[in-house]
Amino acid sequence: MNPGVQRFKYIFADILSASAVWLLFNVLRYDEVASYLGYTSLTSYLTYTVVWEVQLAIPFFWLTLYYFSGYYNKPFGKSRLGEFFLTLATVVCGVTLLFFILILNDLPRSFHIYYHLYFALLALQFVFTWLPRLFITQKGLNKVKRREWSLNVLIIGTGPKAVQIAGDLYNMGYRIVGFVTEDNPPANEAGTADIAVDPSLLLGTTNDLPDIVPTRRIDEIVVAVESTDSAKRTLVLYPLYRYKCPVKILADNLNMLLPLSKVKIKTIRGLPLVDVTDNNFSGAEQNIKFWMDKCISALALVLLSPVYLYIAWRVKKDSPGPALFRQERIGYRGRPFMMYKFRTMYTGSENDGPLLSNGNDSRVTPFGRLMRKYRIDELPQFWNVLKGDMSLVGPRPERRYFIDRIVSRAPFYYLLHNVRPGLTSLGMVKYGYASNVDQMIERLEYDMLYYENMSLVFDLTILVYTIKTVITGKGI
Repeated sequence: MNPGVQRFKYIFADILSASAVWLLFNVLRYDEVASYLGYTSLTSYLTYTVVWEVQLAIPFFWLTLYYFSGYYNKPFGKSRLGEFFLTLATVVCGVTLLFFILILNDLPRSFHIYYHLYFALLALQFVFTWLPRLFITQKGLNKVKRREWSLNVLIIGTGPKAVQIAGDLYNMGYRIVGFVTEDNPPANEAGTADIAVDPSLLLGTTNDLPDIVPTRRIDEIVVAVESTDSAKRTLVLYPLYRYKCPVKILADNLNMLLPLSKVKIKTIRGLPLVDVTDNNFSGAEQNIKFWMDKCISALALVLLSPVYLYIAWRVKKDSPGPALFRQERIGYRGRPFMMYKFRTMYTGSENDGPLLSNGNDSRVTPFGRLMRKYRIDELPQFWNVLKGDMSLVGPRPERRYFIDRIVSRAPFYYLLHNVRPGLTSLGMVKYGYASNVDQMIERLEYDMLYYENMSLVFDLTILVYTIKTVITGKGI
């Protein structure tokens, strides 16, 4: 069960279907248009330089469109109904683009032929694309039912809930690799650990996960602990982000993250499981956002390079020390990375430990205060965006020291690790800098508002607010 192989099947089928459809469509164009424009035979038309060059380019056009539709993001677990409508919507968009780019240049005998060409291409492209996709998807579903394909699931928990959810998952075609206990599982009335699973399926405790996950080739982790201690359950959940696989929890355990509903709950095929490593971006939005981040950050780094040189000179002139400041932050899926900024403080300002800044902070240099006002100190983070550590828009990344203090009072902060941190955020443009943990928690409400309503339109709105903040100098 290799995602890369399955994805290749879809891509290869789409290439063949796009090539075949355009070839058939050119035959139709010859009968309807080209034969009246001086071409003596179908062969002479099909071998005409422009025609065969477009024939070669068409599959790449469709692959690009399918990629940005998000179709290839998840090669497994596709819904046949969802696949139908996604294919139809993508084909309608693609055919409409091709009509205005290529087909409208044709000069038919009558404008009615335009309708014939458009709907013929639409029908051919949809049928030739959807049927192979349906065949591949159905074949995969059959293999799941026959257990030729199955996802390896590890369940954290050993009580009755864990046993019940394991049975449900097994009936759906999953392979239950085993169970692991909490470090200190809750005790029953007799004072012993409440373990309801077969001892032969116990693989260890959560401390053994670094060895269990890679050696057992775990595809998904399900948290089904019996503990009623929210803080303890949160400690179980957070380290799981590092394993780069979906982490699902029982819907009745959501209070370990949220005082109220902070996410759109999506049950998994009717089971009360919620994927807490997923976010509200669609596959299409994820891909568009990814490439927008890459293109805009690369363009910004090139265009702003003279500004970078000037700012670096001013920083070093203002106070001794390096122009750039590096600091470890916690990013996507809880992974640490080095974030870059222009230095705004005197060197050695945190020798006594992590401290937050405020409007009258004596550690800030004169030029640093100006940079913070206009958010100029954040410009080097375009490099972080280009590398993939960050996005243009997303919750601001924090240091682990402050994350630990936030989570002790607002455990749902961990949900923000399901998206890449941003160069700018709703919290930064609507709230601004925080000088203590209480203010960080207040600002968190804006980040959660973004998390609940993520969309490309919302991202563009935040970018507009950011530009306004920079121009007006309301960064502090």
